[in-house]
Amino acid sequence: MPPIVEIKNVNIYQSGNLILSDVNLTVNQGEFVYLVGKTGTGKSSLLKTLYGELALTEGDATVAGFNLREMDWKKVPFLRRSLGVVFQDFQLLTDRNVHENLKFVLKATGWKDENLMEEKINDVLDKVGLKSKGFKMTFEMSGGEQQRVDIARALLNSPKLILADEPTGNLDPETSDEIMNLLIQVAKDYNTTVIMATHDFMVIKKFPARMVKTEAGKVWDNATVEHA
Repeated sequence: MPPIVEIKNVNIYQSGNLILSDVNLTVNQGEFVYLVGKTGTGKSSLLKTLYGELALTEGDATVAGFNLREMDWKKVPFLRRSLGVVFQDFQLLTDRNVHENLKFVLKATGWKDENLMEEKINDVLDKVGLKSKGFKMTFEMSGGEQQRVDIARALLNSPKLILADEPTGNLDPETSDEIMNLLIQVAKDYNTTVIMATHDFMVIKKFPARMVKTEAGKVWDNATVEHA
């Protein structure tokens, strides 16, 4: 099986500035990988490149079978249907309930059959432990519940890859553990790759996995907690 992410000799720019140079990274199907590094070292730029928000102009990279050098605005939606993105600040729609949040995403990604949409929404809410909470408005929910909705949203299109940007950053330690257990279980059950950016080394020590580090304009593979 080919790698889910393969990056070769890539330079990443943001607003014309070189952020990361000569990036080489391979991530296989089903792997759980932490992306660590100080603020401003390029973690978010790397994630944005992987989901097509930043254009790739130098080097070669494939993500979930898509060639990022050939990416344009017409192809980006198809790339993103193969991915799930989990945000630190949830980015849920506050003017509608959980069920409507999820249905909005399905419609936006091309789903049309009402019965299939209902089935999928029920499935992902069950997976994240919120099967009975579809009627709740998102602003009525705790931070942990909102993050679960965020993960449910990321699962809607059965992604090959989940990109999680500081998913435990706004949560207390107990809730962080619940979200980590959920992400790890999702990766296992769906054979889904997870790349998770984080500053939380307590989480990394409690749930050890491969670490990739951004530092000094480079991406370093197989970092350790002591050197991160």
